[in-house]
Amino acid sequence: MSQNAPIRRIALLTAGGFAPCLSAAVAGLVRRYGEVLPDAEIIAYQYGYHGLLTGNYVVVDEQARAAIDVLDEFGGSPIGNSRVKLTNAKDLVSRGLVEEGQDPLAVAAQRLRTDGVDVLHTIGGDDTNTTAADLAGYLEQNDYHLTVVGLPKTIDNDIVPIRQSLGAMTAASEASRFAQNIIGEHRVNPRMLIVHEVMGRHCGWLTAAAARDYRSWWSERSWNPGLGLTKERWDVHAVLLPELKVDLQAEAARLRSIMDEVGNVNIFLSEGAGVPEIVAELEAAGEEVKRDPFGHVMLDTINPGAWFAKQFADLIGAEKVMVQKSGYFSRSAPANAADLELIRSMTDLAVDTALAGESGVIGHDEENDDRLSAISFTRIAGGKAFDVTVDWFGELLASIGQPLVAAEPAAH
Repeated sequence: MSQNAPIRRIALLTAGGFAPCLSAAVAGLVRRYGEVLPDAEIIAYQYGYHGLLTGNYVVVDEQARAAIDVLDEFGGSPIGNSRVKLTNAKDLVSRGLVEEGQDPLAVAAQRLRTDGVDVLHTIGGDDTNTTAADLAGYLEQNDYHLTVVGLPKTIDNDIVPIRQSLGAMTAASEASRFAQNIIGEHRVNPRMLIVHEVMGRHCGWLTAAAARDYRSWWSERSWNPGLGLTKERWDVHAVLLPELKVDLQAEAARLRSIMDEVGNVNIFLSEGAGVPEIVAELEAAGEEVKRDPFGHVMLDTINPGAWFAKQFADLIGAEKVMVQKSGYFSRSAPANAADLELIRSMTDLAVDTALAGESGVIGHDEENDDRLSAISFTRIAGGKAFDVTVDWFGELLASIGQPLVAAEPAAH
């Protein structure tokens, strides 16, 4: 197939975990193609690479196009996600997605060829998009040109070299909204410790941004100290991230003084904070640490929030402990106004890039003056650390009296 051949069929897929951008991103792509290439057929693989391997897709027909704006009002993904790693053949065989001895990459590539796909749009994180690039490369070697244009989806905001991934701003805002209710629980018992666990495996950006958004809300409230409704009790007292070094004894001493004075302690904790220490402790005790098909520790099985709560509870003299996780609440929300604006700018460029026959991941390139462009797949990577030296985060920690001590960079 010539690179200059007309585009007749476009495929979309969303993959990985949810983020508050997937539904709106699908809508943005469909809308833009309706404006510039209305006669092209659009299909959507169901459940990401799972649907690609099984040939499960739907055609975006006229009825679906007519109601496309409705997607902006919903979270989740209308076309479904899954966690499928095409290079993990053993996992895919066990799930019945490929047969023993088959190369999953070859199976997926052949499906794209059989389905006559000219352009593939992937909406996902670094694994989703680099896998799509591998598919395009495989097909190119077999005389079939496929243009692949990805959109960066992750609430962690940790894709290199992209400044702002889709959905992350909304997730931070929703995590703040979650905390605005949960922190009210501090008066359910004397000497209450509340740990708000936020998603973020390697990167603490989401937790930091959620704490910033929460304190912005907090700073605008009115209080009634005479009845015990005080700003001190509703404040964020600690923010724990993978990028920060935590001296448990020193931090516990600081938090104990807050507990003694205020009567409660509220912690915003990134789920990736302290994971190496927790894993080492569990494995030393002979326990098996479960991992997903990508080799990542399954964080819900080791419960970092519960681990930190246990460490701090006795040290700060907590009488009651509550651990609450905002992850699923945050990641399944519909995109907010800021994200919708970002999504639309990226989906418009994604379509224009595809029409030009170029491949890449759309984003503001931090290594190129934050220019919105199609970034080469070879430059895309995950696990970007949050820069704890940015002014707003330093100001946040200083305002709550927490020292800023950066951790040693972790290898992922």
